[in-house]
Amino acid sequence: MSFEIKLPLFKGPFDLLLFFIERDELDIHDIPIFQITNEFMGYLQQLEQLNIEVASDFILTAATLMRIKAKMLLPRVEKDEEGNEIDPREELVQHLLEYKKYKSAVPELTAMEEQRLAQENRGNIHEELQQIALANHFEYELQDLSLYKLMRVFEKVMVRYDEEQSRPKHTVITYPYTIEEQRDLIMRMVTERHQLAFSQLIMEFPDKIGMIFNFLAILDMLQLNLIGVEVGEGFNDFIISVAEGQAAQVMQLLIEE
Repeated sequence: MSFEIKLPLFKGPFDLLLFFIERDELDIHDIPIFQITNEFMGYLQQLEQLNIEVASDFILTAATLMRIKAKMLLPRVEKDEEGNEIDPREELVQHLLEYKKYKSAVPELTAMEEQRLAQENRGNIHEELQQIALANHFEYELQDLSLYKLMRVFEKVMVRYDEEQSRPKHTVITYPYTIEEQRDLIMRMVTERHQLAFSQLIMEFPDKIGMIFNFLAILDMLQLNLIGVEVGEGFNDFIISVAEGQAAQVMQLLIEE
């Protein structure tokens, strides 16, 4: 007949190692591996003499300690890629530091657990959920869900999504032209070249929107009597020139800009 005894002091191998380190006031970053290994193995032997089954994690830690002890006995020192010596105890030290950090948090978590267990559960949660559901017109209440209700809700969501997708959408496009900018540009071109064929203007702004803005700008300048037009060569072409008597006014406008 087998039985198991749990020692309250040592809940695991790292707990036992920390006990040895704190008892002897050892430096956790510079563990005397020979001393720790001997004390750890002595503790396991005492457990065996008392016919207490040794947990597998204790056996694994014992094997790790023996492996580190053997490595430290070897004259050859292992080095990393940068040429620094590798301490065989480094991995064990990191595990111990992590265990110590989490162990230090146990008392605080235990106190929080005890405080939470001492609290009484609220008795009006069900009523509050119903009030919230009614206030927001929920057809299906949160506390009474079922697979069928979830499927119905999903179906309604998908129908609403399809309706949103099928609604007409209006896209607003910002064109890279304005009538004022094109008017000033055409006026500069006419002033520099003395005259400008509309076909040349189309070649410089071949896109449809550019042609529309340029034509509107020409109409605006004609209304302001800044330019004049005459029939040019070719089909549907005309020549743009500065209106008579407006050269000085045009130059003044260009200088002010």
